[in-house]
Amino acid sequence: MPYKDKNDRKKQHNPDVGTKEHEARMERQRARRALDKKGVSRKGKDVSHNKALDKGGTNKDGYKLESRSANRSRNGHKKGEEG
Repeated sequence: MPYKDKNDRKKQHNPDVGTKEHEARMERQRARRALDKKGVSRKGKDVSHNKALDKGGTNKDGYKLESRSANRSRNGHKKGEEG
């Protein structure tokens, strides 16, 4: 249900500059911008990194476009691995 008053909505909090979380966010942003620059349509898709950023991956390890459900359902697990 929408908010009646916009001031009731929580503001997005981004991690402080220099933290590990901030660097990961910047990596994700650089990957998205690189695909946009190539003219690739990302509509309804996520940019999935071959090696997860929280496990030490970078854009140099590679990334690909993947459906939102596939990218988010993996949740850091390898194929065939139980949760």
